[in-house]
Amino acid sequence: MIEGRANRLGNIATYLVAIPIAGFFLVPIVWLVSLAIRTPQEIFFGASRFIPENPTLANFWQVLTGSGFLTYLGNGLKLSVLGAFGALIVAAPAAYAFSRFSFRGRGAAMMGILAVQMVSGLVILIPLYRYMAWLGLLETHLGVTAIYIAIGIPLTVWLVKNAFDAVPIVLDEAAAIDGYNRFETFWRVTLPLAAPGLASAFILNVIFNWSQFLVPFIMLTDDDQWPISVAIYNYAGSTTATTTHLLAAACLIAVVPAILAFMLLQRLIVSALTAGAVKG
Repeated sequence: MIEGRANRLGNIATYLVAIPIAGFFLVPIVWLVSLAIRTPQEIFFGASRFIPENPTLANFWQVLTGSGFLTYLGNGLKLSVLGAFGALIVAAPAAYAFSRFSFRGRGAAMMGILAVQMVSGLVILIPLYRYMAWLGLLETHLGVTAIYIAIGIPLTVWLVKNAFDAVPIVLDEAAAIDGYNRFETFWRVTLPLAAPGLASAFILNVIFNWSQFLVPFIMLTDDDQWPISVAIYNYAGSTTATTTHLLAAACLIAVVPAILAFMLLQRLIVSALTAGAVKG
């Protein structure tokens, strides 16, 4: 009974902390929705009319049919998916090695990979720009995708390693008895069983890449190649007080896919983050 009461108190405390935090992040989204469904005349009412009298969805249609907006969405999706897929391809073999092999310095190497994740992109942006210029990859989606892959590898290695740790090693041993070599075991046994973790790592990378701004902003100047994050920034620069509702609609269109993806797939993502935490 005492344990049940302690659990209830713990749940109440969790909600008391979580509700204000959720409100802090939800208020800007709700305000964005309010602006996005207003008519041009109601924009000037500001906070005095939080709920519009004549809500409209015409702003979204005007943005989507505007010059190049669908192209920006397509570019953002293309770069996000290719970057996530490339990071997964590179990280999976490394994660398998960290999960299955015992070697000197394994812990230090894992911490080194995590330390790379902590380095801000601003620190290496100038040398990275010069390096990509030397490779001839400026103004190309290939160059931006390569950077996305490099940025995503550290986190992906950790996530996929957790997924591999959750696969019993006895299955690898059984595959070896059946005559599989190490690569065949990795490809035919471990990868399929760790598919939920791989999918979660892929989804997280897509979400992170979708929100990337600095890299494509520096590497791409041709507006036909911009992803939605850069296009929104430039769109905001040309926005006036009378077109604020269009900017709000454009921002909402840009953020909704990532929010929906996380909400719909949160169980899969959380399972990937906790996979391998308890073994036995």
